[in-house]
Amino acid sequence: MLNLSSALRLEQGMQTAGTTGGLQNLRKFNNQDFEHLRSLCLSQGLLFEDDTFPADVSSIGPNLLPKDKLQHIVWKRPRELLRNPFLIMDGVSRFDIIQGVIGDCWMLAALGSLTMQKRFLENVLPKDQGFQSDYAGIFHFRFWQFGDWVDVVIDDRLPFLNGNYLSVHPRTSNEFWPSLLEKAYAKLQGSYQNLHGGYISDALVDFTGGVQMQFSLKDPPPDLEDILKAASKSQCLMGCSTSGRMRNTVLRNGIVQGHAYTVTGAVKIQFKNHWEHIIRVWNPWGHGEWEGPWSDGSPEWDYVEPEVKEELYRKKNDGEFWMSCKNFREQFSWLCVCNCTPTFLDFGDQHHTGWSVDRHINLWSPLLTTGRNDWSSAGAVSKNPQYFFKVTNYDPKSYNVVISLIQRNAEGMQDAQKLKIGFFITTENSKVLKQYFSLARDVSSCFNLSPGTYAVIPATTEDREFEFVLRIFVKNQDYNENSNSQLNPVLPMDVPRQKQDGSYKAIFLKYAKQGSAIDALQLQQLLNDVVLQDEMTSLGGEFSFDSCRAILALMDLSSNGQLTLQEFGSLWRSVIKYMDLFKREDRNRSGFLDISELKSAIQTAGLPVSEQILRLMALRYGSVNRRMGFADFVSCMLRLETMTYAFQNLAKGGPQVLMTVMEVRMLLPSLQLHSRTTELS
Repeated sequence: MLNLSSALRLEQGMQTAGTTGGLQNLRKFNNQDFEHLRSLCLSQGLLFEDDTFPADVSSIGPNLLPKDKLQHIVWKRPRELLRNPFLIMDGVSRFDIIQGVIGDCWMLAALGSLTMQKRFLENVLPKDQGFQSDYAGIFHFRFWQFGDWVDVVIDDRLPFLNGNYLSVHPRTSNEFWPSLLEKAYAKLQGSYQNLHGGYISDALVDFTGGVQMQFSLKDPPPDLEDILKAASKSQCLMGCSTSGRMRNTVLRNGIVQGHAYTVTGAVKIQFKNHWEHIIRVWNPWGHGEWEGPWSDGSPEWDYVEPEVKEELYRKKNDGEFWMSCKNFREQFSWLCVCNCTPTFLDFGDQHHTGWSVDRHINLWSPLLTTGRNDWSSAGAVSKNPQYFFKVTNYDPKSYNVVISLIQRNAEGMQDAQKLKIGFFITTENSKVLKQYFSLARDVSSCFNLSPGTYAVIPATTEDREFEFVLRIFVKNQDYNENSNSQLNPVLPMDVPRQKQDGSYKAIFLKYAKQGSAIDALQLQQLLNDVVLQDEMTSLGGEFSFDSCRAILALMDLSSNGQLTLQEFGSLWRSVIKYMDLFKREDRNRSGFLDISELKSAIQTAGLPVSEQILRLMALRYGSVNRRMGFADFVSCMLRLETMTYAFQNLAKGGPQVLMTVMEVRMLLPSLQLHSRTTELS
């Protein structure tokens, strides 16, 4: 046997994260390269052992089982169990899965749904591996995590307790894809213990990179049947769950309490003298079924047309069953639907519309709200990021916007680390129109908004920073009917990595030359190299040394002529926000804002502006014809925003006093205004 990981970390060096969230730019989990590791094992005739997820109690977790049982766990490779194991036999099916001791029904229910959608399955389960050719005891699987697809490498040692699988086990004894995929997902989550209880919505997103929506079946939407039909027709992944404090308690009708299931179909059929909407559901136990109407052997099937019954009805104890939509709502608590885009909301769509998506990765800070720990609607218009979108397609009977906000979990930590997160939707005049908060990793909601321009502002109710991925899905009219983009399992991530705030630390360290701060000259090089790569923002000219010195003076809280990483992070978030704003207002894509576009940009940012200030800004920062390029726009907005917060408490005489003070300050040289984080008295 060979333990390779430690040696290879030095040989491989650091792997860079994927830039677009696509499979062509996989991030290697724990810096492990599957092809390289397998080749090295094959060349030396040895089997891979993964020291980053070893075959011991640390990978199981200390609290999953009593200590005496943990001590009796034995790890075995499939070739130690059988002479001729296979990764896959006769294709991949939900019926290959039988849940083990671990309470990961939420993950297995999502996995059961995944097996029904080949376009997603091929992303998660690569074909370049097996037990027959180039076997070296090493396998790999892919999952979507916080905006990137991640390649997770494992060895094939599986845990057994008293001769039985601890984990999921296959229905066919010599097929091992379920057990190995579950092990890879356990490694990604930190341990098998971290799979013991979870949310099907999280697993569906991890398997697809898609957007999920949850619908309460205790207070169902009036269009639930339409949602189910649209989801089934557009090949969405679906799951459902039951409530109940006593997990795994089987009711007399066969339904398990505190359990997750896969929704595998939804159809409307003619029954007696009316139409009946029935739902097909699968239990990841691999057995145990509903025993009410439309179940296996129920008399309802005798009143269905023979050809319909032949197509739908199967009498097997395989965990799958049909039930009426009415019983479905009564027996289950939540329905979760997932796809690349929210196609499950396309019911009643007669115009062949499609969905566009914008993705943003950033950091929310409680220090950047209008008041410390002010997450309420009053603090919505803050220095934290705001993301703009435009609605053009409107139908009062359908949804046209979906917002998805995901917080980054601490590695290996689940519920204990979750914050109550959410977002505000504001109008152009900064009025809060909608707000939605929940204690969950993924907070998503759908809306029906009238045509106009809106902003999304992520936030948390707690006084803590959090990293997030925000995705804004908007329904569009000018959709090409022949395009299959809405079914593409790799989301269109067209935002370059340098514009995603999650990478500002790497950018800072590159230009700081591994130091702890950057000066004005380094800041100038950074902004011109990184920010002005974009064609539109580069048209208006570069950042000058004087403008970078002025920017540094505004952001340098320690008054030492340099920016620390924390100070640069605050600047970087502002630059990204201004870039979104600049592109939105530059309607003719000239690379400049005229005075009317500048006014609109300032008002959209929620800042006060008078005609006098507007003229002063155009004079101070604009060209001879009063137009402003992006570099000057950043300098102008930073100064205006800083002054607004610095002087708002001095304006005891009202808004006019504030305007008068600001008009004077617009023409004075830059000063260090540290009141960004300290109120002036």
